[in-house]
Amino acid sequence: MRLFWRVLFPAITAVASAATGDVRVDQAGYLPTMPKIAIVRAGDGIDFTVRSVSGNSIVYRGALSAAVTDSDSGETVRSADFTGLEREGKYYLEVPGTGKSWPFEISRNVYRRVFYLAMRAFYGQRCGTAVDLGSEFPGYKHAPCHLTGAYHVSSGKQGEHSSAKGWHDAGDYGRYVVNSGITTGTLLWTWELFADRVRNVSLNLPETGNKIPDMLNEIRWNLDWMLSMQDADGGVWHKQTSEKFSGFIMPEADKLVSYVIGSGTEPFKTTCATADLAAVAAIAGRVYKPFDAAYAQTTTEAARRAWMWATAHPQELFRNNPAGVATGAYGDSNCSDEMLWASAELWRTTREDTYQQYFRQHYRDHLESIRPVNPPSWANVAPLGLWSYAFRNDRDETTAVIRKAALEAAGEIVARSAANAWRISMTRSDYVWGSNGVAASYGMQLLVANAIKPDPRFVKAAVDNLHYLLGRNSLSLSWVTWVGANPYRHPHHRPSGADTNQEPWPGLLSGGPNARRQDPAMQKSPELPPARMYLDEQASYATNEIAINWQAPLVFVLAGALPDSK
Repeated sequence: MRLFWRVLFPAITAVASAATGDVRVDQAGYLPTMPKIAIVRAGDGIDFTVRSVSGNSIVYRGALSAAVTDSDSGETVRSADFTGLEREGKYYLEVPGTGKSWPFEISRNVYRRVFYLAMRAFYGQRCGTAVDLGSEFPGYKHAPCHLTGAYHVSSGKQGEHSSAKGWHDAGDYGRYVVNSGITTGTLLWTWELFADRVRNVSLNLPETGNKIPDMLNEIRWNLDWMLSMQDADGGVWHKQTSEKFSGFIMPEADKLVSYVIGSGTEPFKTTCATADLAAVAAIAGRVYKPFDAAYAQTTTEAARRAWMWATAHPQELFRNNPAGVATGAYGDSNCSDEMLWASAELWRTTREDTYQQYFRQHYRDHLESIRPVNPPSWANVAPLGLWSYAFRNDRDETTAVIRKAALEAAGEIVARSAANAWRISMTRSDYVWGSNGVAASYGMQLLVANAIKPDPRFVKAAVDNLHYLLGRNSLSLSWVTWVGANPYRHPHHRPSGADTNQEPWPGLLSGGPNARRQDPAMQKSPELPPARMYLDEQASYATNEIAINWQAPLVFVLAGALPDSK
């Protein structure tokens, strides 16, 4: 532990220094009235105690469960259930002969700080401006970046183009419309479903105090960039990046031109990107209306124009990068799911028959996308369209069919999670690039089902996935920087690798275990069970990169775990 940890967490560090990775807990903590379970590597111990950090007094005793072997992690584990402990405080769990857990807290507000860090991490990803995390995180800042923009030859235009706003997509400095689509849509949905829990959270932004909730202030930064990627005819270009990735340098040191990049062939804009903007801008038309009616009207009109272009160009695809471009491709060979999502969001916002008719004509083609495996991703947004339509207040036959599918899938996820040794929704095939984003997306899917029809089983299973991300996993790591006493510390994230700070930028979710060994660092590592195929190394971009599209469902689930403001 470096000195600054002792300064920030003096009461915790004394205990954490003696902790073992064999007793796994959510290092942020647990909600008082929710299940509280730790996972322990099976050994000789059969009993456990929970002790207070202050004084080490025993506050709870229990017996470990029978041992279970988990093939995904290759471990035999027992569970320690201390659900009966509801008193708020700071604790650690101890198993004789095995060791102590990292410290954790029990509190109704246990995830408030984590939510703050995870949502504020988007501010740290801002492009086109100076960023300074302030006195809370001294030294975490960068100067204005990527101010030079131009049209790439693949865009069908030439000359200068603005390079302003948006979020750096991941560990690199690119900006991609399709990945921004699901990210921004997920965050706007977070507001729609949990506004009462997040509206008063200050993110300490430059805009704080402007009478718009800070979460919406931050989302608008990226939405403005997405709007800037729309051409006068309504179509949207795919991305704005340099022709190649920069080295591991601070954003302001990256002097490569930020190009607007298109498909390289007429009409140069693409259907998936355009429909993504239509969906997100339509949601924004609802969300921002109470705070800035003029802006809401602007986004709604942008959504309409995007829809008209996309329906006129339904198969303009971006499969691969054009010649000379080597940044993230985000290629997609099917945009029908983006079109379905756009129609649902435009219908909810405008109530115009055109959009509802399109949705009703096409929704059955995508109904099987609501399933207990493979939750939504940037390339599979059909569930968002289906769920959005199902949120309507008036119930017609279409709504009933979608709700039935959503609830059945959620029920299967709950059953699978309960049978998993780690109490998570992950399947063996889910340990891919961005597997932590998959875990968060399962949590989101469960909370969406709960919004459709409240069921405490859905909420508990969603929070179990959160426990996994915050330390109750085979590696005993909190996969969110600056959260818990044992967080991962070496993300594939250029500002974290290029600055002079000892620790990474705060609030960032790691990609997580990836069984596919898709980077040189992983190829050199021994082959392990999929849940343990992870390196906390900057070089391991296939396991330790950060990305906005898995940051967003983390924020969604955290918001769902916050206490009601009532």
